[in-house]
Amino acid sequence: MALIQIALIWVVYGVVVALLALVAAIFVYVYQSPRERSATVTIVSIFAITALLATVLLLPVDVALVSSTTCSKLGQRKEWATQQKVDEILLTLKIVYYTLFSLDALLCLVVLPFTYFWYEEYDEVAIEEGTQTIGKRLWGAFKYTIAFILLVVVLFLVGFIVPVARDRSGGHYDLDFFKNLLTENHSERSLTFSLGLLMTIGTLIYVLYTGAGLALLPVALIKSAPAISAPTLTATTASELERNRERQHQLEGRNLGSDGGLPAKDRRELDALVREERTLVRRERLAAEASGENYSFLMKAWMKTEAVFRPIKLIGGLLLILVTIFIWVSMLLTGIDKAKNSICKSHCGYILGHIQIFNPLNWIFVQSAKVFPIDYVLFMLLVLLFFASSVVGIATVGIRFLWLKIFTIRKGHTSPQALLMATVMLILIALAINYSMAMMVAPQYSHYGPQTFCDHPLRHPGEQPNCTDHPNHIRPCSEVTDNPAAKNVCTPSVISTFLDRVTVNFSFFGVVDFWAQFVFLAVFLIVFITSLFRTPKLDEYQLDQDAEEDEEEGLLASTGRRFGATWQDITGRASKRTPAHGDDDDE
Repeated sequence: MALIQIALIWVVYGVVVALLALVAAIFVYVYQSPRERSATVTIVSIFAITALLATVLLLPVDVALVSSTTCSKLGQRKEWATQQKVDEILLTLKIVYYTLFSLDALLCLVVLPFTYFWYEEYDEVAIEEGTQTIGKRLWGAFKYTIAFILLVVVLFLVGFIVPVARDRSGGHYDLDFFKNLLTENHSERSLTFSLGLLMTIGTLIYVLYTGAGLALLPVALIKSAPAISAPTLTATTASELERNRERQHQLEGRNLGSDGGLPAKDRRELDALVREERTLVRRERLAAEASGENYSFLMKAWMKTEAVFRPIKLIGGLLLILVTIFIWVSMLLTGIDKAKNSICKSHCGYILGHIQIFNPLNWIFVQSAKVFPIDYVLFMLLVLLFFASSVVGIATVGIRFLWLKIFTIRKGHTSPQALLMATVMLILIALAINYSMAMMVAPQYSHYGPQTFCDHPLRHPGEQPNCTDHPNHIRPCSEVTDNPAAKNVCTPSVISTFLDRVTVNFSFFGVVDFWAQFVFLAVFLIVFITSLFRTPKLDEYQLDQDAEEDEEEGLLASTGRRFGATWQDITGRASKRTPAHGDDDDE
């Protein structure tokens, strides 16, 4: 029976990973520019996003497996759950976790940069002429990736030699829970340090992009700008176009028969009107296409269906506002609890021994975990909400260096370079989401799930306490307890042990990650209040830019051109690639 239960848990995880691959594929295909689509970039991005989501969504599997060893109603371990069996489960989970964490780090620091340079090295003309071989392209991409490989080596070397604080006086480090977290294995400590550093960097990105996106996502559903097929835009465009052409006829008629032609002032005005006319014609064409003209019956029916279900979108936005506020309040309560009641404060990254302030979201997860996979479904929806919020945040803020916008992420207009950059950011954000879920959103659930222990005196030495007739003596498992029975029953999840190990061994990471959660809450609150009173406007200039991109084939998007020029300066040669012809066959 135990083997069947464990196998079913892993089967559910496999199904979820398959669904995550579908989500990643939809994200990539929706956002990437069709004209600049690259097979290599597409495959790597889908694989990377699937891996990062699979890492975060391993947590419910972790909780389910360790919780399957106990009976929460009695506070005892099940008969089959010997210490050897429990250790085997923990070892399997640790191998899967470390594999996924290492994969995420390599994707972020090596594979994605290599793919970026591989794409930049592509030269369509050189390939057609036979002067650029796959070997040359590989070497060209690899030589620029060497710096990132060295960075990975340096991170692991620093992790090997960096000392952990040895002065544990006054921080309750004499407890067995903390003694077990102190890493003595150099290899494990190296991985702990490297991932702790990446998680901290990801937390800084998570604070800005996910915090803003979580506030903007529900409001965007409610107050989304009208589509370009709106009758108001169509009528306004037609009116402006008619007025433009009338003015052109006036200027031409005024100077009809004049030997000297149009005066300089009228010529400048006429040229401006001609340019404006082209823009209005493009906008009128887009409005006609969006309204369904020249489309099949099925497409028109789909557009009508979208209009019919628009009220559901409004209701969904309202419900999502309530959900995000609920999450915000739950995280705030846990943050206050940790800041006030942590047994070791900044010495261990504000690890909480016992939950003393009720967290409603944590309670929901603990109760739902008693019937797997209800908690898994809820957790997956929550993670996808945070992921979608991160995407919305990146699309809204853009990929920036300080105040300079480097790339823009937009549906159907994201260049391969921008997509790879966004994927790197999402990997780092995923590491931060791991911390936030386990430490702030649902700490009790993430550490022990529904596990309990019997806090009743033993009848005979060596046996398990029996709470069959004393249900009031059943206690939830916690990080710190002075009851020996809890040590024999309670098994912390692997992810919680790993995160606690990061914050205990390298307390600086724990302090930064913890207080950054309050900044996250502040960013959410500021953006949420601002978005409630700010009316979204239709960006007509952006529509015109989109129309120009549809009609004219450029080398790269505006930001891509800047990076392309920089790349050509680095390599010392001009690129002959034409992205308009560089679809999937460019690989």
